[in-house]
Amino acid sequence: MEEYREEELVLPADPMVLNMGPSHPAMHGTVRCVLRLDGEQVVDCDVQIGYLHRGFEKECEAGTWTQVFPYTDRLNYASPLLNNIGYALAVEKLLGITVPPRCQYLRVILGEVARICDHCVCNAAMAMELGAFTVFLYLVKAREWLFELLEEVTGARVTHSFCRIGGLRHDLPEGFDERLRAALQKTLAAVEDSEKLLLRNRVFMDRTMDVGAISPERALAYGWTGPCLRSTGVAYDVRKIHPYLVYDQFDFDIPVGSRGDNYDRFVVRLEEIRQSARIIDQALRRLPDGPIAVPDDLGVILPDKLQTYTTIERTIQHFKIVTEGIQVPAGEVYSYTEAANGELGFYIVSTGGGRPHKCRVRPPCFANLQALPELVRGRLLPDIIPTFGSINMIGGECDR
Repeated sequence: MEEYREEELVLPADPMVLNMGPSHPAMHGTVRCVLRLDGEQVVDCDVQIGYLHRGFEKECEAGTWTQVFPYTDRLNYASPLLNNIGYALAVEKLLGITVPPRCQYLRVILGEVARICDHCVCNAAMAMELGAFTVFLYLVKAREWLFELLEEVTGARVTHSFCRIGGLRHDLPEGFDERLRAALQKTLAAVEDSEKLLLRNRVFMDRTMDVGAISPERALAYGWTGPCLRSTGVAYDVRKIHPYLVYDQFDFDIPVGSRGDNYDRFVVRLEEIRQSARIIDQALRRLPDGPIAVPDDLGVILPDKLQTYTTIERTIQHFKIVTEGIQVPAGEVYSYTEAANGELGFYIVSTGGGRPHKCRVRPPCFANLQALPELVRGRLLPDIIPTFGSINMIGGECDR
């Protein structure tokens, strides 16, 4: 009988190439990961974005300054009000105007509600991807309570288009503060129940701890911001470091992690929900009276309807704003805010007309997503899905 050496009995094996997405539920239908696998171990991961085909920045050049708001809703559709606010602040910075105090407080309140909604849906989806369907139901229900309130204020469930350059569309409805406090109380209870179910659950811990970990130095090198960066221990929050609106008047903490893994990113978002609730409570107690927009004689907001119908000056102003757009002086500006996923920046250029010459967006999860290959190399194939979920990639932001 012919004898064979041991190395001759081992069949040669090349890494297997596998497409995950874009038609895959974990990839949101907008991202494709080309994987190189050794068995179930990830050798390499090539992340390819752009399957949404929106062209947000080019679309902005075709509309007036005000007509950009519906486009910003579709950047991060999990917290569209934060995108509204970020864009409005950028244009107001170029105009050199500051909205009244009541408007600033209302923007903070509604923006923090949107942040809570975003964190709820992110952690809910990540928990479900690991089999924790009960936590998914808890957190999505909490988001639903807040969505009902946002719909009551803005008139739309998701794509609000509520901000205006120089103010807001309208004031809060009567009794909104009591309903918001009640909804926040139930939301915080759902967060606490979720923590009890998961944070000491051995399966959840094994699937998230030290999985998708990254060092603070590498996170900064990738341009990470938001909860992803803070999970590594870097306490960078635009609301604290570079305060805007009235954030410098509130007492709140910046939750940070230590390992920069999937577990820390999950916990940081849960704690940020509590901090947002603290901010909202303080803002509701200090909410001043007064107008919610700059005076209409600045030519930035639409004049009062009664004056539009009864005076020729306001009729002309209304007509010119609607047809030609707000006349923004020539110049360029970069404005940045703390969105749910991190630093959201708008670099806008005006040539002095009623339409943006350029509207460049710095979306937070565009920078966060580029680190995904490093996070999953050496891990197993099932680790990709919760790691991808913990980054909270939003297709509308990433698509250029």
